[in-house]
Parts: sequence; structure tokens; C-alpha cells
Amino acid sequence: MSISPSRDTVLCISLAGRPGTFGVRFHNHLYQQLGLDYYYKAMTTQDLPAAVSGIRALGIRGCGVSMPYKEACMALVDEIDPSAAAIESVNTLVNTHGHLKAYNTDYLAVRQLLAQRQVDPATAFALRGSGGMAKAVASALRDAGFTEGTIVARNEQAGRQLADTCGYRWLPDLGDLAPPMLINVTPIGMAGGPEADQLPFADTAIEAAEWIFDVVAMPARTPFIQRAEALGKPVITGLEVIALQALEQFVLYTGVRPNREQVDAAVAYARQI
Repeated sequence: MSISPSRDTVLCISLAGRPGTFGVRFHNHLYQQLGLDYYYKAMTTQDLPAAVSGIRALGIRGCGVSMPYKEACMALVDEIDPSAAAIESVNTLVNTHGHLKAYNTDYLAVRQLLAQRQVDPATAFALRGSGGMAKAVASALRDAGFTEGTIVARNEQAGRQLADTCGYRWLPDLGDLAPPMLINVTPIGMAGGPEADQLPFADTAIEAAEWIFDVVAMPARTPFIQRAEALGKPVITGLEVIALQALEQFVLYTGVRPNREQVDAAVAYARQI
């Protein structure tokens, strides 16, 4: 894919501690498909306030925000959308003539996926994790009407805070519990990570579960997802989350909503790493 930016090209970026390639390839592929004079670039920073000021000063249209910047961005913007305010975590900045508005499209994507799959809100769940993405998922579950949940986190302070905020309980370990839905919101299973070949829950809990949800997107079929598929369990994958949240970012930046075929083509291209 060839892109030739001009002086009129609209720039969008992402800020992450460890910049990835999915968003770059996804957005730029859609820009080219739709004939939009936009360009997307992944970046990192050691000075977040200066980077956000640069977005405003340089007229950068949009910015995807990943760890470890999701919470620190809250104090640096002019307006916070309810999707971000509800969970005090940001993953998207939109710059309109110097006015920065923050969103959380992770939250929006999870809400959409739960509705699309028609997961019964009466389903009890265990969510492993307590970071920014865990906030988005737990808040989406809460706002979708899921009332019986357990936050499993080794960090007691963060785990308890998330559980208390969303009305769930905290446990340092799932133990012998086997709720109907298991959700991984940790790096366990992430390609290239120290726990790439591990499972976030005991096999007995996976066998007893009715739904498996893994937010890890790379690889698309983590060990957790592979184990669930081998058992014939319905799954929600991290690739689905990252694709939906990236789509909502794209719409916020451009005002254009691609059709399903265009999105599928962009996802397929983004995965060719």
C-alpha cells in the first residue's frame, strides 16, 4: 500500500508505551480505500503533557491513546465524553480547531459486542485484570446490566477500587469458582510476552464456562481462545474488540463510516504483520 502525504494531509497519530502496527495499517488502509487525504502514524513519548499540547498546536486531528497514558490524559483535555468519564480512562482524542475531546472507544466496542452476541446480563462473570482496559470492560458490563461479577487481580488496591466502582467483588485469585463467563484483560497470552503460552484461568474453570472473552488481540487466537474453541465454547476475541474500537476512532476522526466489506478488508490487511 502506497501513501503520499501532501501539505494538506490530515495527520492522526497514536501514543503508546509500546507502539503497535494494527492501528497504523487499519486506518491507513481505510484512508486509501475511501480516498481520504489522511495519514496515521504510531508514536511514543516520555512527556505526555508536551505531546498532548503538540496535538493541539500542530492541528493533529486525532490520537489513539494506549497504556500507560490512558488515565493521565484525563487532565489534559478540554472535554470528556461520557464513554471516558464513566471509567476515568481515555483511548481516543479528537482535536476540533484546538478543542480536545476525549473518548473511550474500547468501552463502546465492548458494549456493542455484548449486545451483538446477546450475552444474557444475568450471566455471572470473572474478569481478570485491573488496568485501564479492565476499567473499560468492567464498566461496559456494569452499564449493560451485568450485576454478578468478580474482579480477579493480584494488585489488591487496583482490584478493590475497580470492583467497588462497578459494584462487583474483588478476589486475588479465582480459586475453585467457575462462573459462566471468563474474561481475560491482562497480557497473558500476548504474542512476544513472558506469558505468551499461558492461560489466564485454570482449565477446570474454562471447561465449566459458557462464554470466553479475551481482550488480547495479538495473536487473534490466544491459547485461551484456542482452548475454548477446542471445547466448543462461544468466544469473543480481542481482535473483534480492537477492530471495533479502531472503527469508532476512524469515524470520530473522519466523519465517515465505512461499510462492512471495507472494514473487513482493513482488518485483514492490518493483521498481515
